[in-house]
Amino acid sequence: MSKLKTLREQQNLTQEELSEKSGISARTIQRIETGKEPKGFTLRALAKALEIAENELIYTEIKQEKIEANKIKKEPQEVVLINYSFLKIINLSSIPFILIPPLNIIIPLVLMFIMKQKNSLTKQLISLQILWTILAPIVFMLGIFLKLGNQFSLILMILIVLSNVFIIIRNAIEIDKRKKLYYKLNFNMI
Repeated sequence: MSKLKTLREQQNLTQEELSEKSGISARTIQRIETGKEPKGFTLRALAKALEIAENELIYTEIKQEKIEANKIKKEPQEVVLINYSFLKIINLSSIPFILIPPLNIIIPLVLMFIMKQKNSLTKQLISLQILWTILAPIVFMLGIFLKLGNQFSLILMILIVLSNVFIIIRNAIEIDKRKKLYYKLNFNMI
């Protein structure tokens, strides 16, 4: 909404009433309210009719954009450099600890802080491990409830572990080739 329209409505004036009070045509007032900036005589006449300072009528959206642009410039931008070798190490560090579930999350998390790789890709890798750690026991328990025998349970456990190894290795290959993740989530858990 334009500044003129806001001020006019605050004083309970219609465009026609402001036109009569200021001597400016209603059409000109409409143009100003849709974005044209008042200048010269028009600016002075409208300011006098509304009993305000002329600078209060100058298009405030432009001023607001400048203020917001200055705020953006003043806020420090944190640039996170991604070291893809470190990212690969953090990713592969989960493999030795797949059978000890909390460690397959904790070790990469510790490495993330030690190697100063707190970026979106690292968070995605750790989030994948968290999700796998949550889902693996659920899938295994569902397999046990099916009561298909001990052999099935053993095969299911091996498949669950191999699925995580496959995810980790596939992401490591993708980090090497394309500097991105093959398997990723649309959200971060950390």
